[in-house]
Amino acid sequence: MPRQVQKREPTIALINIVFLMLVFFMVAGTLVAPVDGHLKLVQTAALEGRAPPDALILRPDGQMQFAGKAVSSLAAFYDGLPEAARKQLRLVPDRALAAEKLIAVAAELKALGAGKVMIVTERALP
Repeated sequence: MPRQVQKREPTIALINIVFLMLVFFMVAGTLVAPVDGHLKLVQTAALEGRAPPDALILRPDGQMQFAGKAVSSLAAFYDGLPEAARKQLRLVPDRALAAEKLIAVAAELKALGAGKVMIVTERALP
């Protein structure tokens, strides 16, 4: 009677993969030094938010404002800017402004010749 050879399961390969993953996550988890536990971050929640003085403000109803004055036409606004300011424009949209309106304003500024159009947002730390 021929002797039957039992097939072994390839568990060694699985163990090797799990071990390599464990080593990877141990190394990747310690690359960045933790923030000092005694450090207290500055709280800015109580500060009044203000738009940069050189930014075009977009209100939820579509009205635009620059340096405290109403802007009726983007073309007139762009023509009134100094050459240096045309290279980098900042938009401060209200969070209730429709995304389509924001995209349309940015596209129109780019079509007028603006170099870079940046959107100023609020970033909060936990």
